[in-house]
Amino acid sequence: MTALNDGGLDAPRPVEDPTDALSPVPPAGARRSAVPGGRLKFCYGPMDCGKSTLALQIDHNHARQGRHGLVLVRHDRSGVPQITSRIGITRRATEVAAVTDVRELVRARWARGQHVDYIIVDEAQFLSPGQVDQLAELADEAGVDVYCFGIATDFRSRLFPGAARLFEVADELQPVQVEVLCWCGLPGRFNARVRDDKILREGDTVVVADTEQSVVETSASTRSEADLATVRYQVLCRRHFRSGDLGPATEHHGQLRLS
Repeated sequence: MTALNDGGLDAPRPVEDPTDALSPVPPAGARRSAVPGGRLKFCYGPMDCGKSTLALQIDHNHARQGRHGLVLVRHDRSGVPQITSRIGITRRATEVAAVTDVRELVRARWARGQHVDYIIVDEAQFLSPGQVDQLAELADEAGVDVYCFGIATDFRSRLFPGAARLFEVADELQPVQVEVLCWCGLPGRFNARVRDDKILREGDTVVVADTEQSVVETSASTRSEADLATVRYQVLCRRHFRSGDLGPATEHHGQLRLS
């Protein structure tokens, strides 16, 4: 006897496509012709953890494999458009200004018939959120791999706007693994701004430091050079950042003015 159901007699049903429940997949030919997406990666950590050294190493590794890169920087501590590593390695770079559209830098390369397979950005915390979105667009729409390097938080322990946006949109977030120590021996994570051996809790967000010169310039400073010469940075653990304890007196380097 033929079984009945709500729809009437049992009858052979057409074989359903098992992919119907999945997201639509373009035909194989369309997939081959599409531009593969690039990656947006943010490597971050406190001062002295080797971010710039890692940026230069990644650039070297990619270039060695025949890839063509664009090396960018925003406010390098040397005051010139280059990536400066604290172990003495440097690399010329293109300075990103506040009004720079990063996409236009890539388009200019394309207009000259040059490939851009990857982008290295050092001091990426100083980028605007809009510039970070431009990098994300280059990764998604042009298949460019983007590697950003920078400090996550400022001297107040608050996220830089550029770093915050990178945390929001990057494909990969990687703390740099080289451990930086506070004077007490615990891991240091906070970049304290110090003047006259006291931690500053207020001031301009951008103060670019160096290890050789004697003055510093802020984004809106009107103080005298004599006052500025006493400003420096020091990496501390959370406990000593909160308490303002800078530890035993040591010889400190000065700072470099941006021109």
